[in-house]
Amino acid sequence: MLFDKLARESDDNTLMLSFEIWREAFLNDADLELAKSSYAQLSPEPYQSWIDKLDLQQFYSLSIPKSYLYCTEDNALPQGEWGWHPRMSNRLGLFRFVQMPGGHEVMFSNPVGLAEKIIVAGRD
Repeated sequence: MLFDKLARESDDNTLMLSFEIWREAFLNDADLELAKSSYAQLSPEPYQSWIDKLDLQQFYSLSIPKSYLYCTEDNALPQGEWGWHPRMSNRLGLFRFVQMPGGHEVMFSNPVGLAEKIIVAGRD
């Protein structure tokens, strides 16, 4: 796994994606200038949070309304069978589905559109 390799190669068990991965898998809906300027703002992320096991049984059983915001150009996971939706979203049970164009880091490429969709997701 890529993240295991990156953490092993770091001095402090952190992850830092290469620019190429950032550009193509996380911010593929932005121009090169935005991809470079946003990448310059990143810092390494601790790896431990990726490997700690969480018990989400209580979360999934909550009776609170849930929404799922799906960005259609998100390539951080492969599209299709192994992608975010419906594989990940279906874990929520009953949920409101909200969709928008954009990649994984739409907060950089379309922050206003993202804010509008968050409002739609929580409208009740």
